[in-house]
Amino acid sequence: MIALHQLTKRYGKFTAVDSVSLEIPRGMLYGLLGPNGAGKTTTMRMIAGILRPTSGAITVAGNDIIRQPMEAKQRLGFIPDRPFVYDKLTGAEFLRFVAGLYGQSGPEIDRRVDELLELFELTPWKHELTESYSHGMRQKLIISSALVHRPEVIVVDEPMIGLDPKSARLLKDIFRRFVARGGTVLMSTHTLEIAEVMCDQIGIVLAGKVAAAGTMAEIRVQTSSGTASLEDVFLKLTGGHNERELSAILGD
Repeated sequence: MIALHQLTKRYGKFTAVDSVSLEIPRGMLYGLLGPNGAGKTTTMRMIAGILRPTSGAITVAGNDIIRQPMEAKQRLGFIPDRPFVYDKLTGAEFLRFVAGLYGQSGPEIDRRVDELLELFELTPWKHELTESYSHGMRQKLIISSALVHRPEVIVVDEPMIGLDPKSARLLKDIFRRFVARGGTVLMSTHTLEIAEVMCDQIGIVLAGKVAAAGTMAEIRVQTSSGTASLEDVFLKLTGGHNERELSAILGD
C-alpha cells in the first residue's frame, strides 16, 4: 500500500533521509519512530507529496507519487504535526473545501461532514470560524479533513498532540477499525507506549536511516534485546542519556 525504495532527501550537503526502503501492506498500522531530527517528518511529507525526493521512489496504493501525483493523493489522507486551518472558514466550510480538492461535493459530502463533526464533538462549532477553535479542536478538524474523502491510506505525524484522553481513544479506535477494513496507517509518534500497543510493525529511524524494522519480536532479535520493552530498545539504539552527566546535574 505504501512502498519506499531507496528514498533520499538532501538539503545541500545535509542528508535528511538516506536511502530508506520500506513496504507497508494493506491492513497494517505501521509506527515510524526516531529522535528529533531523525528524518521522520521529512519522510512523511515526501509520501504526502509536499516535498520532492532528491532520489528514490514512493508508491501509494500502486501509484507513483512523482509520476502519478493526483492518483496517489486521491487515495491518501495526511494529518500533519501542526494543525493548519484557514481561520476565515467555519469548521463545516473547511471540510467541504478539503473535499472539493478531491473533486467531491454535494449532499453525500454534506452528510459526511456532519458525521465527522458529530464524531469529534465539533457540531456546536460547525458554523463558527476556525480562528475561534482551540488547539485540540483544530487537531480534531484536521483529522476529520484527512478522513472526509474516504482515503485508503492515512499518514499521520504525532496524532495525539493536543487531544484530550477521550479524543485520543477515539482516534486509536478509528485507526484500528480503518486497518481492520483493509486500510493502511503510517504513524509517527514519540509516545513509545502508544506505538508498542497500537502498531503491527515498527521502524526506528536514526540519522535518516532505518536502524531496525519489523514486529516487536523481530526488532528485539535485530537489536539483541531479549524481552526488552520498546522504550528500552529505542534507548539502546539512540544511546539514551549519560548517567555521569545526569548525576552531575542532579548533584548525586
